[in-house]
Amino acid sequence: MHPEHTAARYDRIAQWWQTQHQASLYGIPQLERAIQFTLKKQLALDIGCGSSGRFIKVLSKHGFQVEGLDISSEMIDLAKQLHPSITFYRADICCWNPPLKLYSLIVAWDSTFHLPLDMQEPVTKKLCDALEPGGVLMFTCGGGHRGGEISGTFQGQDFEYSTLGVNAFLKILDERQCTCLHLEYEQYPENHVYIIAQKT
Repeated sequence: MHPEHTAARYDRIAQWWQTQHQASLYGIPQLERAIQFTLKKQLALDIGCGSSGRFIKVLSKHGFQVEGLDISSEMIDLAKQLHPSITFYRADICCWNPPLKLYSLIVAWDSTFHLPLDMQEPVTKKLCDALEPGGVLMFTCGGGHRGGEISGTFQGQDFEYSTLGVNAFLKILDERQCTCLHLEYEQYPENHVYIIAQKT
């Protein structure tokens, strides 16, 4: 499970992703829920923003100054064409250091679950630390109480996924002064969870 391998696979489906996800509502109600919890609507970061920029569109409409990050250069290039005024980072979130500013909202929808297992904890801590007081983090992860890795196929590409398990993520959030506000298996019986937490 190497982030650059994930990048190469997303490069191959970036054009398809942009075409198919422009009008997709997948994850949008969950994003709207996270936005409701934000105390300020200043700077927002969309991790794994993809090529369609659909989360960016919603965040901008709510008044956020939005930035996008993705490990796929093809995804970023296509997203820039649709949103030329937005700041984008082509980066591996494992290595990326947030700029010297704090975020009102950080969203990692179906992105950080691709990270190697040993990077889940440090990246989650990094995202918590990048929040302003009252800032909100929303991310997806594999559910259950055990950590582990699985693989699967999507659009003809092999992808790998990892999770620490729900309890471990909640422990990290608590250690980083973030309170879980919402946790839901929103695709049950699929083992897909999204968590909304707020920096206290």
